[in-house]
Amino acid sequence: MQPVIEFIFDFASPNAYLAYRALPPILARTGARLDINPCLLGGIFQATGNRAPFAAFAEIKGKLEYEILEIRRFVARHGLDRYALNPNFPVNSLMLMRGYIAACDEGVGPAYLEMGLRGMWEEGLKLDDRHVLADAIDAAGLDSGSLMAAVRSDRVKQKLADTTAAAVARGVFGIPTFFVGPEMFFGKDRLGQVEEAVEAAKASA
Repeated sequence: MQPVIEFIFDFASPNAYLAYRALPPILARTGARLDINPCLLGGIFQATGNRAPFAAFAEIKGKLEYEILEIRRFVARHGLDRYALNPNFPVNSLMLMRGYIAACDEGVGPAYLEMGLRGMWEEGLKLDDRHVLADAIDAAGLDSGSLMAAVRSDRVKQKLADTTAAAVARGVFGIPTFFVGPEMFFGKDRLGQVEEAVEAAKASA
């Protein structure tokens, strides 16, 4: 059986972008399949009392600067030179994430995922603006009319709420979070542990 890495994901997190871009070599080495589980980071924070690092560390002398340094090191280590902090950060990802669920339902999830990743963390787009998002969807060769209509549907809204609540129930408190079987790993700096868990699961299969 092919091993699976489940990725609790939201476009809103720069670390989710960085982790996603760093995953391909791990997938190639392990033969694992990546299963992206879209959840709303804001909803996770609200349910758990967590806060984004840029807010949580703002008053701690030197802490935020060190977090930025670690991002620079990660970017350099993995050659992610297209990454740029979005000038509109933080961007409300609710509409963008609902669009991703709709895109997955329509069978165009991968193209939408790439559009959102590029727009948020390479092109600096304000993707919580409905018109900017629609233009980005169309530029990616997708149907903004269909997807933007689906964003407003009760079915899509409920699905995102359900995946978010289910993640919190499993112990998720932030993004990026990964599961290999029942084992949870939080943060882009745990990718080495994720790979080790996949190999251990393969060995015990």
